[in-house]
This record gives sequence, structure tokens and C-alpha cells, in this order.
Amino acid sequence: MSKHNHEHEWEEEKDILTLVDEDGEEQDFAILDIVELEGSRYAILLPLDEEGEEEEEGEAIILKYAKDGEGNEILVDIEDDEEWERVADAWEEMIIEDK
Repeated sequence: MSKHNHEHEWEEEKDILTLVDEDGEEQDFAILDIVELEGSRYAILLPLDEEGEEEEEGEAIILKYAKDGEGNEILVDIEDDEEWERVADAWEEMIIEDK
């Protein structure tokens, strides 16, 4: 699965999300965009370093909103490469339209 190299100029306020990986490690991400596509929502995230700045070689990642067993909203990996590509393409189109 490919990922996008991405540079982004920050506005004053950043929406920050802290995720915990399978090893229990916390990582902060800036929420770049939310994409709605085919009835699902996806978060476009950029990893941040310990100072809350964009990592030098940070690549945007895409996670899908889902519900856990208790009905809480969670973010999950997209396991289908075609779905990931559709979301990445939709996000690229959003960026082009915003310019």
C-alpha cells in the first residue's frame, strides 16, 4: 500500500489526535482532512514529533472511522488497497479544488 509524501503549511490551530499502536506506544497526529466517500468517513492524518511539529519525513496516513463493539467511534486501518486508492484520489481532488 503506497502512502503520500506530503508538505503542509499549518494554520494557527491544529486539530491533534493521539493514537495508541498495538505496542501501547502513543503517537500524535495532526488531522489534515476528513473525507466522506461512498457512505464512509476517513481521517487524513500527519504524524507529529514530540514538539508537536510535522515530522521531517512525515507521510500522511488514511484511517477509516468505524464503531467498536460498544458503539464508540474508532479509527481503523484500511485493509483493501482499492478502497485506500479511492480515498487517496478523492483527497487529492479536494486539495486541487481548494487551490
